Amino acid sequence: MKQIILAELPETVQNLINQAQKTGETLTIIQNGVPFAIISPIPKKSLLETLSTLEPLDEDFPDVDEGLLPLDDIDL
Repeated sequence: MKQIILAELPETVQNLINQAQKTGETLTIIQNGVPFAIISPIPKKSLLETLSTLEPLDEDFPDVDEGLLPLDDIDL
């Protein structure tokens, strides 16, 4: 499959693609009354889908609140 950078396309085409990405709607290109190409935005993954692809960390997290008073002991 051939790929092209969005910035290399004419501005009018960039605007149409950006609109399709924002709305999530497919854009059908028609020539002589006949559809001949479709521009369809790739759905973004949810945060959980993205996190599920990450490898587990092999290190422990540091104790970031070491030396601080417990929250129960603070008077505001």
